Amino acid sequence: MPAPEFFFCIGLSYKKADAALRGKFSITSKSIPFLLEEAQTKGLDALMISSTCNRTELYGEVSDPQILIDLLCTHSQGTPEDFKGVGFTRRGQEAIDHLFRVGTGLDSQILGDFEIIAQLKHSIKLSKRNNMLSPFMERLFNAVLQASKRIKTETELSSGATSVSYVSVRYMLDTIDDLDNKKIVLFGVGKIGRNTCENLVKHTKNSHITLINRTRARADQLAGKFSIDVKDYAVLPVEIRNADILVVATGAEQPTISKALIHSDKHLLILDLSMPKNVHPNVLDLPNVTLLHLDELSKMTDKTLEMRKVHIPKANEIIAATTAEFNQWLETRKFAPALSAVKKLMKDIQRKELEVQRKKNPSFDDQQATVVSEKLIQKLTNRMANQLRESDNTHESVKALESLFNISVHD
Repeated sequence: MPAPEFFFCIGLSYKKADAALRGKFSITSKSIPFLLEEAQTKGLDALMISSTCNRTELYGEVSDPQILIDLLCTHSQGTPEDFKGVGFTRRGQEAIDHLFRVGTGLDSQILGDFEIIAQLKHSIKLSKRNNMLSPFMERLFNAVLQASKRIKTETELSSGATSVSYVSVRYMLDTIDDLDNKKIVLFGVGKIGRNTCENLVKHTKNSHITLINRTRARADQLAGKFSIDVKDYAVLPVEIRNADILVVATGAEQPTISKALIHSDKHLLILDLSMPKNVHPNVLDLPNVTLLHLDELSKMTDKTLEMRKVHIPKANEIIAATTAEFNQWLETRKFAPALSAVKKLMKDIQRKELEVQRKKNPSFDDQQATVVSEKLIQKLTNRMANQLRESDNTHESVKALESLFNISVHD
């Protein structure tokens, strides 16, 4: 069954774009409302934007995907030339299949990392709030959410604690001696920062963790959950001077950490989990600093990730089944207008015939006749719907229906 040819996905991901390029095309939460607003002025009725550390993608119903590419470049630091080198465009069924893989963790940089599904849910809500979510796209995203939920519950694709935030903690555990006694500063308490903090508390016995955030209230809220220290943003340089490990997970558009903030000769490990990168590369001018970005960390696999690969076939089966259900719904949409027109015609015939019978027969049971005729109409339309679903050529079947009942359906 051919998918809607008006549905496109454009974007780029970790597969072809390095962290620097992904950072250029990253769309901030502040920019998204303006992008959606401009999309509306260009005549778009449906658009969803997903921008994470690993990918930036736009899903929309357009006549030409270049419209989506132009919107992306206008509202990010990326250029059309850069996009040509690392970007992709997918259409129709290919775009649908891609979204299923993304939303179920099969296309994640770390296999089975389901953090993307929460981000997709948020993006869907934003589109809906801005009246930019069509019935087609809403139904599609709901199908992806359903597949994701089934894979989580019916397979072990997401078994173990493996995500960008966990991998960073796993790296510390594997490479740093006496980690429990090292002083760790966590700068930024967004989603990845919160998850990193939770993994640190869960997998270590370190009691020397300090949280710093530009907005202290958010750090206080997280610290209260785990009973750890919070310091003001103003003392960040002092805390870095005393730190052994600095984890940076902010959402800033420009680097917030540079060598100018580091005033210590002791060895300092910096893990940059931000996108775009929030640590300036000039920190490597300092001989005592080691810097790792999330791209390097994501390549560090362990047994958990290897075990997950066993569950890919089952996950693919679930995706195939859910996609088939969605495509069946799409097929139904093709003949729904024709069935509605037939049903309306039957209702008109019913109304006229009941009026005739009322005039002819004073004792006519209007209520009973209405109930019986309504049931007949429903049974007939259900039968037609079943036949259309089983048809090998829905388009020709709809044309035959239009000819038979002398109706005309326009999209």
